[in-house]
Amino acid sequence: MQGIVLQLSRGLLLILLWLFIYLVVRSLRRDLQAVSGGPAASGPIQRQGGGIFARSKAIRHLVVTEGALQGTRITLADQPVLLGRAPNSTLVIDDDYASNQHARLVPHGSEWFLEDLGSTNGTFLDRTKVTTPVRVPAGTPVRIGTTTIELRS
Repeated sequence: MQGIVLQLSRGLLLILLWLFIYLVVRSLRRDLQAVSGGPAASGPIQRQGGGIFARSKAIRHLVVTEGALQGTRITLADQPVLLGRAPNSTLVIDDDYASNQHARLVPHGSEWFLEDLGSTNGTFLDRTKVTTPVRVPAGTPVRIGTTTIELRS
């Protein structure tokens, strides 16, 4: 009787071990897809709104309004702005709640669009979680962890 229990225990342990390995590999694959621009991060940016009611003042600055970098001001050009903990980010956010490559601001004409790059804790435009690229109006707070930024003219 003890032999059967021992064999069943070994079999169950082996099944649990393979399940754990499968879940780890699946998680790593998702993370690598998000970082390398996989399906979650590679969709085209769609222009939303704007048109006749587009603002006449161009957005020229990114300002940190809350967090450890409060008061930081970055002059924007016609290049995307990478936000995250990685040293190669345009704005390096040293925050436990920020991912290495957390979010990206991308210019499209005179407008800026925000896209989350598969971050763990999410990116929020005002109080709405960003799941697809969205237009960022000037003065609207963007929250990444404990850091809040705004685009200003």
